[in-house]
Amino acid sequence: MSVRKAYRSNPSGGEPTGQVSSVSYHSKSHKRKLNKGRAILVGLGLAGVSMVSAAVGAFLAVALSTASPLQQAQLSNEEQKVFGKEETVTAENLNLPELSRPVNILVMGIKVITSDLDDQGIKYDKKNVGYLHLVNSFDGLSDSMLLVRFDPKKEKVSVLSIPRDTRVYIDGHGVRKINDANKYGGPALTAAVASDLLGGIKIDRYVRVNVQGVEKLIDALGGVTVDVPKDMKYTDFSQHLYINLKKGVQHLDGDKAMQFLRFRYDEFGDISRVQRQQMLMRAAVEQTLKPATVIKIPKLLSVVQSHLDTNLSVRELMALSNFASKIDRHNIKMMMLPGDFNSANEPVSYWLPNDRSIHKLMTQHFNLPKNEEDNALSNNRYASLNNTNTLTILNPRLRIYVQDSIGNQKALQSALDTLREAGYTRVSASKNWQEPLGQTRVIAQSGDDDAAKEVRSILGVGDVVVESTGVLGSDITIQIGRDWEKQVRRLIESKESPGISSN
Repeated sequence: MSVRKAYRSNPSGGEPTGQVSSVSYHSKSHKRKLNKGRAILVGLGLAGVSMVSAAVGAFLAVALSTASPLQQAQLSNEEQKVFGKEETVTAENLNLPELSRPVNILVMGIKVITSDLDDQGIKYDKKNVGYLHLVNSFDGLSDSMLLVRFDPKKEKVSVLSIPRDTRVYIDGHGVRKINDANKYGGPALTAAVASDLLGGIKIDRYVRVNVQGVEKLIDALGGVTVDVPKDMKYTDFSQHLYINLKKGVQHLDGDKAMQFLRFRYDEFGDISRVQRQQMLMRAAVEQTLKPATVIKIPKLLSVVQSHLDTNLSVRELMALSNFASKIDRHNIKMMMLPGDFNSANEPVSYWLPNDRSIHKLMTQHFNLPKNEEDNALSNNRYASLNNTNTLTILNPRLRIYVQDSIGNQKALQSALDTLREAGYTRVSASKNWQEPLGQTRVIAQSGDDDAAKEVRSILGVGDVVVESTGVLGSDITIQIGRDWEKQVRRLIESKESPGISSN
């Protein structure tokens, strides 16, 4: 399937407003003594009720619409078959819409500059500014890609980041990077390629956001606070791209957030950028996904509407936001597609997908049907106590990296010793984490939260999170915090520690 995209203009029109008509009050002579103050109050009250009623009516009219006023790409009948057709939302009376089943959504961030459209011979509104400027278009490479699963049954949100350099086969075009799929065939071809990559998982909906819309959305949300892991400085005069961020915790507006997301000039290139995307998403989720945010959805949509293309209806968007606002942050799982870099000697740089690890991740977090090997493993997952009350490790060859966030070398060493004595054979120290942590973080870097829980049970402290912000190549990354210092003291006092002191 390689069908070029056709577009229709975005429906115009501002936000619906209520209009209160003026009513003349013709009093008869015997009513002229009516208290004027009371009349004014009554009039204001009626006007207020009318405006509130109109606003509520307009809100519900938009929220309960079944069509997608936000879809800008016209999909052929064949392309529409790529996406699920089953009903996703239910609503009773005037309550907010709710998800009726799990939903898989492919999210693409599209960055298009003038040269991209020039190369394809696509006409656009070109500004005579003397450099390659960004264009509000969807006819380009997908700069980022996520598969997001909202699961109301398990009360969980799973987010899988797919690196833009992932090597895939695109029908009609051969072996390519996955970010080419949108350029060749839009959202339908991209969804078909992603589904094949991920073991045949069904994709229900898609969302494409131009990067200019991401910037506006972050500004509309009031910015986001993140811990910038390093100084970031890069200049591209041809695009007027100026990145200049300092290391440390700071509040980023839309422009600075885009600098944070677009920077990729470090050791691991695009893979490090995927990690920063997850850091920003985690921060944004914790700061903005609150019940009060749900009612702002229509306003937020109006800000980014021209930069958004999706086959989600506003009713579905409301249901998704309503669901996400109620989710505990521990039930938001962020992963990265398992794989590795290809050889540096090859002419094209690819991220090579690991099919076995992808299947394992998809069965655990995206409900992909298990095979016989998966069923055997699922019956024997957790560490358990044997007859001698000794903790039995079921995954001794986990690749575990430990990072110190508190500047305590002895505490770091005690963590390494504890894990090795428990039976783990592939435990190493890694570079320090830049932000001092009060609570130890046990990061399921490969998406295996069962394995992370096993490690946490050995340490006796820590917060288990599923995301890919840990050490590349690890199964589990541990970032030790102040709670581990306290745990070491308790172990020493109970004589369960080899006697390493902590300062």
